[in-house]
Amino acid sequence: MRRALVTGATGMLGSYLVQRLKESGYHVRALARSPGAAPWLQEMGVEMVRGELADAQALVAGADGCDVVVHAAAAIGPQSDWETFRAGNVQGTGNVVDACARAGARLVHVSSTAVYGDARYEMAPVSEGVSLPQLPEADSYGRSKQEAERVVRDAQASGRIWAAIVRPPVMYGQRDRQFIPRVAAVMNRGVFPLCGGGTTTLPVVHANAVAEGAILALHTDAANGGIYNLTTDFPLTVADLVALARVGLGRRIRAPVLSPGSSRTFFRVLALALRAIGRGDLAAHVHGTLEMLTRDNPFSSARAREELEWSPTVHPEVGLPDAFRWWKAHHGSA
Repeated sequence: MRRALVTGATGMLGSYLVQRLKESGYHVRALARSPGAAPWLQEMGVEMVRGELADAQALVAGADGCDVVVHAAAAIGPQSDWETFRAGNVQGTGNVVDACARAGARLVHVSSTAVYGDARYEMAPVSEGVSLPQLPEADSYGRSKQEAERVVRDAQASGRIWAAIVRPPVMYGQRDRQFIPRVAAVMNRGVFPLCGGGTTTLPVVHANAVAEGAILALHTDAANGGIYNLTTDFPLTVADLVALARVGLGRRIRAPVLSPGSSRTFFRVLALALRAIGRGDLAAHVHGTLEMLTRDNPFSSARAREELEWSPTVHPEVGLPDAFRWWKAHHGSA
C-alpha cells in the first residue's frame, strides 16, 4: 500500500487532503503537535505522528517509508512578526524538504497567492509565469511564503527531490478557521453590505478543490518542478456569498448596496476604528479586504486545468451552505 505524510492535517485543508488520499488508496500519516486534538483523524484510520515543523527528527520519522508528502502546515495570522513566519514557513519547509530527500518521497508544497502581493490586481490575469514582486517588509507572511517556495524550487532544481507547488487563494469548507468565521460573525448580525454592488467575483475556492489539485500534481510525472494556481474553481460573486450564507446560517441577511465611494469611506473609518482599539495588525489588511470585495478575481488556473486536468467537484451552492452550517454548529453561539 502506498503511504503519504500530511503536515497540517488537523486543519481545514489538511482534513480534505486526508480524505482524498484515503480514497486514493493511501495509508495516511499525520504530523500533529497533539494527536488527541483531532480524534476524527484517528477514527479514519490515520496514523498520528507527534511533532511539529521545527522538529526535524519527527519529520524524518514521519516521512520514512512514504511515497508522497503533502506539506500543508503553515504559520498564518494577522501578526507581522517576521521571525514567527520565517521559523514556521521557511525553516519548517526546509525541514520537510530534508525529510523528503531522505525518504525519496514526492513533495507537493502548499504555498499561497500571497506571494503575488498587493500588485495582483494590476497584474491580472495572474498566471504562474509572472515575476513575483519584492514584497514590503511589513508583509511578513507573503515574504515567508516566497522564501519557502525558493527552498522547494532550489531542492527540486538540484535534483534532491521531486516537487511541485500549488498556490491557493482564500479557502473555505468545514473546519475553516479563517474566512468563514470572519464573514459569518458579521452576517450572523443580519447585515452584510454589497460594496460596489456585489457583482465582484471573489478569489475564493473550496478546500476540497485544492486537495484534489494537490493530489493530481502528486500523480502527474510532468508536474515535477511545476507551480499551479488553484484559484478559480467556480465563479462566485459577493452577492452569491450572501445568498448562500443565508441558506447555511438559516437566517435573513440584509445586503444594502454601497457605491464605490461609500465603500471606500466605510473601510477608511473601519481602519481608523481598528487602530483606535489597538488592532493595527487587522487595520493593515483593510485595504486588501476592500479590493477583494470590489475587484474581480485576478488569478488564472488555466495551467492546472490543462496540465493536471483539474476539474473541481464541489460547487459553491453545496460547499458554502455546508461550511456556514458547520461554523454555526460548532462556533455560532460564541
